[in-house]
Amino acid sequence: MRSETTTVDPVRQAEGTAVNQAAVIAFLSSADAYGGMAAVERIDTHTSVLFLVDARVFKLKRALRYDYLDYSTVERRRECCLAEVRLNRRTAPSLYHRVVPVTLDHAGSLELGGNGQAIEWLVEMSRFEESSLLDRLAERGALELTLMADLAHAVARFHAIAEWRFDHGGRRGMAWVIDGNADGFHEYGGGALDAADCRQLTTLSHATLDQQADRLMTRRAQGCVRRCHGDLHLRNVCLLDGRPTLFDCIEFSDDIACIDVLYDVAFLVMDLLHRGLPRHAHEVCNEYVTATCDIDGLALMPLFLSVRAAVRAKTSATAARMQPTPEAQAREQQAARDYLAFALSALHPVPASLVAIGGLSGTGKSVAARHVAPNIGAAPGALVLRSDVVRKSLLGVPAADRLGSEGYTEGVTRRVYREMAARAATAVAAGRAVIVDAVFADPRDRTVIAEVARAADVPFTGVWLEAPVDTRIDRVQQRSGDVSDATPAVLREQCTKPLGHLEWSHVDAGGDRDATARAVTVLVGTTTTRR
Repeated sequence: MRSETTTVDPVRQAEGTAVNQAAVIAFLSSADAYGGMAAVERIDTHTSVLFLVDARVFKLKRALRYDYLDYSTVERRRECCLAEVRLNRRTAPSLYHRVVPVTLDHAGSLELGGNGQAIEWLVEMSRFEESSLLDRLAERGALELTLMADLAHAVARFHAIAEWRFDHGGRRGMAWVIDGNADGFHEYGGGALDAADCRQLTTLSHATLDQQADRLMTRRAQGCVRRCHGDLHLRNVCLLDGRPTLFDCIEFSDDIACIDVLYDVAFLVMDLLHRGLPRHAHEVCNEYVTATCDIDGLALMPLFLSVRAAVRAKTSATAARMQPTPEAQAREQQAARDYLAFALSALHPVPASLVAIGGLSGTGKSVAARHVAPNIGAAPGALVLRSDVVRKSLLGVPAADRLGSEGYTEGVTRRVYREMAARAATAVAAGRAVIVDAVFADPRDRTVIAEVARAADVPFTGVWLEAPVDTRIDRVQQRSGDVSDATPAVLREQCTKPLGHLEWSHVDAGGDRDATARAVTVLVGTTTTRR
């Protein structure tokens, strides 16, 4: 890209990077740098300066060095620009284009993409509407719950292709973050954070880390530590063509980016919970675990959520000191206290439990399960195991595809219920609440799932939903895009089969589905309420 030129005093240019960047930033802030074709909008962050020009964004990395980030030399900034484009093209290839030099010719003139000496480097990106950022949607109350499944699957696809790293993560990786948080609390927490609460959090975090050390190390050996996003919160996800798209991953630190995949997910889940969106948080976590079958790893979610919130508490306390007004400082201090409270609460033990929601097709089992799940067990709620999803995953069939009669033979059905029982056992052993959503018409299946709870010594609640057949048929006929393959014919066939003795609690599901969900919530809450 050729552009108009700006003259820089070569002597002053050679004096140091700070002088270079001041001149470069002034140059890039002018429309002349881009041929005078468009106005330039500038956005400053603590690590970058962004120049928005027509449909493009040019991102300059500030010449600075922190304990976790080094942009102090031109060569280092070039390396990080190249890494940023390469790594972000894994998830957002249409956003990230190339690395562009700012050059200085023999006459001392600056050009964007010229033939002279490269004195600075920029990342060139496509511009998108800031209103499409997920944090902006959340702030407007416009973040649709239906987007969360797509978001979870986007993260799962990304993690599936991410580079495995056996030299990071594990116990040492988490200890590094916990100790860094403790140092930050000590250095920057004064005036914002209670010192006793900070010490308690550090002690609890290390105690939990000790308990989970073997699991962390096993997961690293199994390939669960990968080059992840590293900064996966709502502000770093946008909608492109209606699809959640991850961008702006960490490129400058392997310690921050090469982490357990669930620790990556935990940042997103924590952000949603902190914003008062528990159903969204549950949907992301549940869909991710369903897609990856990473059930045992859920034992780490309390630690991961707590550490993510603690990082935010530290950075908010630090930011409070830099605010220009007392009002802005007070906001950051309150945010720090809120994050610290979240971090402490995430480590409070919550008992595991098992809930089975049964009923013939069309009674609203899945609606009730998703409504109840965020409210029981440790945050972000109970793992939901849905028989329709498990069946198709076992057969290697996409959830949206319909199965023929071969997918519903007695042998396949027995396999599905065995698999759900096994997954439920893994989840409760990991300390999680579980909801199993299935027909449970066969007494044998009801016995098996109750035995899972008995063997694990956790509370069990069996719920049976009932609704008139005409109501159920009407509901099934109105379904669109649902994973269930139930048809009116299937419903009528179910009615001909004996259910045997039903000891589970019965709930009338013939009316409004929200009312049914509330009734199930009350029933389940008597034995499995989150503390």
